[in-house]
Amino acid sequence: MINLRSFIFDNKEKSVTIKAYIYSFYYRYIVKHTPAKKLEDRLGVRGEETPYEESRDKIDLAKLYAFHINRITERLPWEEKCLVRALSLRKFLIKKNIPCTIYLGVKTEKGKLEAHAWLRCGNLWATGGNGDEYTTVAKFATY
Repeated sequence: MINLRSFIFDNKEKSVTIKAYIYSFYYRYIVKHTPAKKLEDRLGVRGEETPYEESRDKIDLAKLYAFHINRITERLPWEEKCLVRALSLRKFLIKKNIPCTIYLGVKTEKGKLEAHAWLRCGNLWATGGNGDEYTTVAKFATY
């Protein structure tokens, strides 16, 4: 859990931290209780990617939000999945009109199929790594 003293005195982005908690809780609920077809409607424009070039200011803001999303979701009392992280970060980026792409991929590990989601903003792989180990099965752009 997060240290309350550290949160109050050391955290310069309290509102971002609080929103990260709220978004991750909300998207965890959505992912667990929404049929896959309806969930797909929330991911963006299927089959499209956003440009790899983005302004330094937007990349810096995406890094800040990604840092908070990743930090918060590692400390939550419930397990967070990669899709929840990607959707939570996407929400931050949408509010600032920053384009991003969510990728969905699969791989076989020890005879079992594993799924993964990751998000890219410009040339920044913000959540979930860069997906090198996975075969991309879908991509969704948000402009």
